Amino acid sequence: MTQEDIDFVTALVKQAGTSFYHGMKVLPPARRDAMYGIYAFCRVVDDIADEEGDFAAKQVALDEWRGRVGELFQGRTTDAITRVLGNAVQAYDLRREDFLAVIDGMEMDAGDPIIAPPLAELDLYCDRVASAVGRLSVRVFGDAGAAAQETAYALGRALQLTNILRDVGEDAERGRIYLPREFLDDAGIAPDPATLLAAPALPQLCARLADMAEAYFAQAEAAMARSDRAAMRPASMMAASYKPLLTMLRAQNFDYAKGRVSLPKWRKLLLAARLLLGR
Repeated sequence: MTQEDIDFVTALVKQAGTSFYHGMKVLPPARRDAMYGIYAFCRVVDDIADEEGDFAAKQVALDEWRGRVGELFQGRTTDAITRVLGNAVQAYDLRREDFLAVIDGMEMDAGDPIIAPPLAELDLYCDRVASAVGRLSVRVFGDAGAAAQETAYALGRALQLTNILRDVGEDAERGRIYLPREFLDDAGIAPDPATLLAAPALPQLCARLADMAEAYFAQAEAAMARSDRAAMRPASMMAASYKPLLTMLRAQNFDYAKGRVSLPKWRKLLLAARLLLGR
């Protein structure tokens, strides 16, 4: 791994325009670089799933990344991202199956639009696209224990369900519904993106899913309390930056005509300051 490799993944993260770039800057350089490598990997495979094109072509591209993951665990790297990841694998004992789970999750999004998956399928999706990233992350943060693994399990699901609730309106416009089939059936709502947002029972359905997300946040917080406190600081701050979105969504009664909810900049800065100060 060279400085050019580190610069490449850092630039990829910075160009994404998310808070992740600044949030991870508080980590020691080696851990920060590893997290940037993980983010770059996730970004590239996510872009494959989201790009225009048929499913077969996307499968080929995702399979190529499965091959690259296999090679890096055999000590062979071919590009900046895999070189950074190869270094992280050695330093933090990252697991091959977690990288492959992320690719599997992106593949779920690469084909026909997801529309009202059963709860079991939704849980699998959340595990692959979020909790698997968490399992990689907690090891880089510095805790690979059972409580840290539980943190990844619960926090990944909490964050992804929050994302789903935040993006119901945008997803419906894209012809997608990530809300669980059982909840739609119970509410008497047709699994039709074209009519979803006008359904009178949608707020009640979303409140039910928010309850599930909050239960996962509570489980994650309890697991973090049993983990290495310093190592879990980034995970704690991720929870603190996402959980308030549920309160904001409830306050507007899940009315997606009011626009996408987000934390104000001052609150993000306050969270960053808390992370820097270790509070």
